[in-house]
Amino acid sequence: MEAPGSGQIQLATVLRFVDIATDALNGAREEIDALNVYPVPDGDTGTNMYLTVSAARDAIREASGGDAGADRATALAACSRGALLGARGNSGVILSEMLGAVLRRIETADPEERNAHVMAEALQQASDASYAAVGTPVEGTILTVARAAAEAAVARAAEPGARARDVFTTAAAAAREALARTPEQLQVLRDAGVVDAGGRGLSVILDAAETVLTGRHPIPVTSPFDHRIPIPQPAALQSGDLTADGPAYEVMYLLDADADRIAPLKAALAGLGDSLVVVGREGLWNVHVHVDDVGAAIEAGIEAGRPHRVRVTHFAEQAQAASASGSERTGRRIVAVAAGPGLAALFEEAGAVVVEGGPGRRPSTGQLLEAITGCGAAEVVVLPNDADSVRVAQIAARTAEEDLGVRVAVVPTQAQVQGLAALAVHEPGRSFDQDVLEMTATARHARHGAVTVAARQAITMAGPCEPGDVLGVLGGDFAIVGDDLFTVGTGVLDRLLGGGGELVTVVAGADDTDDLAARCGAWVEEHHPAVDVVVYDGGQERYPLLMSVE
Repeated sequence: MEAPGSGQIQLATVLRFVDIATDALNGAREEIDALNVYPVPDGDTGTNMYLTVSAARDAIREASGGDAGADRATALAACSRGALLGARGNSGVILSEMLGAVLRRIETADPEERNAHVMAEALQQASDASYAAVGTPVEGTILTVARAAAEAAVARAAEPGARARDVFTTAAAAAREALARTPEQLQVLRDAGVVDAGGRGLSVILDAAETVLTGRHPIPVTSPFDHRIPIPQPAALQSGDLTADGPAYEVMYLLDADADRIAPLKAALAGLGDSLVVVGREGLWNVHVHVDDVGAAIEAGIEAGRPHRVRVTHFAEQAQAASASGSERTGRRIVAVAAGPGLAALFEEAGAVVVEGGPGRRPSTGQLLEAITGCGAAEVVVLPNDADSVRVAQIAARTAEEDLGVRVAVVPTQAQVQGLAALAVHEPGRSFDQDVLEMTATARHARHGAVTVAARQAITMAGPCEPGDVLGVLGGDFAIVGDDLFTVGTGVLDRLLGGGGELVTVVAGADDTDDLAARCGAWVEEHHPAVDVVVYDGGQERYPLLMSVE
């Protein structure tokens, strides 16, 4: 797990940590959500922290392929970026900055440094970064717990013979003790009889780190404030930002901007509201603030750079939704991941709620969860339409079922064309189980293929390829290597039709300047006249052609 005299924390340790931390937060989500009274009693702190760590876990596993021997620098950078992109809510954004600071210190460690020293400094830098990210730091929160853990870690690392496991054992214990004291520092916690929700989430994460390094499961320190006591319903806790004078909206967005634009942005947003957190680096930032004037908050982002993935939550509506039961939802909706604007239009025309994604830009668990919970349906079917997105969709589905009682099923579609086929047989009038069964069976029987262009030299199932070679894909495996898009495309179609079929679907990519999809459709009509053909403009990147046979 760790080399005693080396500062090289192994990738295997980080991979195991993100798995255990994600599972631990998932198990503690309901408890942490119930503690959430500050800064807004909206009951989502545990879920937000879980989604943030889950996004980090998904990103590092995608970058490394789950292989502990993968390039460590690339995997750690992906983990940090994943946390930043997937961060949700006040505590989630702060947590993403902490994780990023820890991962950067691990990556820059000198091989001669002691692991204990590296990890203690990592926790100290995480604490410092979290305080710097918050517009107006408040004690009795996750910040306080992080600082206590860091100070204890630094003191323990200074002792002769200390190891990383000792540092985390000490830090985790200090975090639990600091958490028990948070009601003494924040009146709203004392009034509700709870500890801080964000601090509890951080304690769960540090306990997970201790478990990874020692194999032990820490026993939480008891306090006069039992953090397992359910709090009053949010509507009854008219405090903080739910008072008449408090900001009405939570605004979050990602921002592409130069570093020198962030200080003016913080100053502008600080004048508009509170709970300001801005985290990130290298041109990408995650911005979170509570305001009354949503337009002004977004305009401040436009002044600084390019805001995108803007998310606005009205606190009153969120509190109302949190207290509403799943039985108040009605109907059935489809949530589909679309890899291009044309595909998005096709899914939307069929009545689906669309989430942007696809190969190379998989949607986060949070994006899918937002689509599932935001559609207002009692029953939801999710079409991930990409092999790498299936697991993310399953996590989002499980979260929605546990939080809101929504009935969710994931049809494990591996390709966009399988999603189109499944949606074509969707029938809201059927029972939920029968509808999911029919959609799943149709997707499974839709043989699918694609055409792409090699970006690097590689050995494929069809033989070696060089950059620029045209690759034909059958069922997710490379089956043809060639030099002409049309030849390879018709070759894939010929193989797909070898097993028979009545309908061929051809989807054109973003740069179909020579009518490649239409020419392939005409080829099918000429060589397989008994087969029906439909050609769509999908607009997807990386794949000039997507194809299926039913």
